[in-house]
Amino acid sequence: MFTGEQMPLRSKPRSLAARPHDYVVVGAGSAGSALAARLTADPSVTVLLLEAGPRDTKREIGVPAAFSKLFRSDVDWNYDTEPQDRLGGRRVYWPRGRVLGGSSSINAMMWVRGFSEDYDDWGVAAGRGWSWESLSPYFRRVEGVAPEVLHDDADLAGRQGPVRIEAQRSPSAHTAAFLRGAADAGHPVVVGNAADQRGFSQTQVTQHRGARFSAADAYLKPAARRPNLTVVTDAQATRVVVENGRAVGVEYAHRGRTEVARARREVALCGGAVNTPQLLLLSGIGDRAELEAHEIPVVAHSPEVGKNLRDHLLSGMAVEATEGTLFDAETPAQLLRYLARRQGMLTSNVAEAYGFIRSHDGLALPDVELIFAPVAFVKEGLVAPAGHALTLGAILLKPESVGTVSLRSANPFDKPAIDPRYLSDPDGRDRAALLAGLAECERLLAAPALRERTTGVYVQPVGGEMLTAAERAEATLVDNAQTLYHPVGTARMGTDGTSVVDEELRVRGVHGLRVADASVMPTIIRGHTNAPSIVIGEKAADLLRGIRHAE
Repeated sequence: MFTGEQMPLRSKPRSLAARPHDYVVVGAGSAGSALAARLTADPSVTVLLLEAGPRDTKREIGVPAAFSKLFRSDVDWNYDTEPQDRLGGRRVYWPRGRVLGGSSSINAMMWVRGFSEDYDDWGVAAGRGWSWESLSPYFRRVEGVAPEVLHDDADLAGRQGPVRIEAQRSPSAHTAAFLRGAADAGHPVVVGNAADQRGFSQTQVTQHRGARFSAADAYLKPAARRPNLTVVTDAQATRVVVENGRAVGVEYAHRGRTEVARARREVALCGGAVNTPQLLLLSGIGDRAELEAHEIPVVAHSPEVGKNLRDHLLSGMAVEATEGTLFDAETPAQLLRYLARRQGMLTSNVAEAYGFIRSHDGLALPDVELIFAPVAFVKEGLVAPAGHALTLGAILLKPESVGTVSLRSANPFDKPAIDPRYLSDPDGRDRAALLAGLAECERLLAAPALRERTTGVYVQPVGGEMLTAAERAEATLVDNAQTLYHPVGTARMGTDGTSVVDEELRVRGVHGLRVADASVMPTIIRGHTNAPSIVIGEKAADLLRGIRHAE
């Protein structure tokens, strides 16, 4: 959405898209937007950016509290998983952004970097260039943190970067009560993204003056006047064109036609943890047996394409509240407040606070996140709240369960098969950690700070007040657990020869082809994946330009 400070981004004439470009980038999401903008800062380089979805003009994109209204809309890939055995055989809805800005245009705008140890794990898997020491300058390059959210570790935060990160304009009084309750329960309350994040925090948000600030706002709109950047929307990539072992272009569907975009230098895939492995497989890059089963000619045998899928599973319970929740967000008074001053409930990102905890004392770092919303966020966000309620959920941060993304057919317009295999780890550690997180949710809901604001009647699970705590946790988990929208790992990077991409994001077995998105993450972080996805786009731009930093 055009926020008023930058020119609207418009697709350029088809004749420009038809010409060869130095780089062809697939996907205008968090990483792709950063990559395309940074590459075109060099006026001698031409970039074609292909986005399967439309421009980001839908009104709800800009209104923070309206993000769930974008679910199952024309800006959503609208995925559902395979039936999940440990979740009662349910399919779990997976929204993914299909629009300029990608998922940064439909997400909850939470800026949560993760722990430095998460990136040190990347450094072990993919070389020192992916360690915290090497990546922290990229985070500072990305971030434009508002002065009011700087903290004692202010040197950790970027102040001049393109991504606006601000405090919530009108946080709920319920959120303040939740943080007081966390403190009363013995949890530290800390500023988000500081050096030590163990504790509870009010969410920092990717917003500017009460409106969403997506990756498209941060990167593409400032670059819109550059003649060397061509953006084509409604252009779904169907195959990477490989000739003599080298990626030379991308085949894509646009307005009923099949087109081929030629790349003089390289092709970069930035479609995310679902679309990138799907496109690799459609292009003949993947496990030989899977490709042959779909009669796709094998270009490169890469068995891990689509494997190593990990996601954050969220299990949330909701309790009726007395008043003052986001149930009132669309009242005339709140609409007027938002339109006149960009304040009020419509500026809420819904998930207004979070906290990191350990499921047991034997852990050095948190493995569970608790998340709080001053509204009934139920049934995967697909059901509008019927009244006032508060939601508190537990998130599995370091799942041991591993899933897959695979092809249903060789038809690029068939949705891939997504099977996260939630809670399938043989030792049951994932389930135990989530149950421990739900027990802490129960403890916080029973604390005076929240108990006085609720009625004790459960909205999710329905009738939960008539169940024991163990029965409530089981119903919350099996019947209502959902994704936190953080799939990663399906094109894993590493220094080992079995990884899909190497430490410079080059696809093994094919020259001139790189991947830059959440699919390359070798492990999932204890945080939210939008921030590191943008960082991956930034680092990819340096790698493509041959820029090396001290490691």
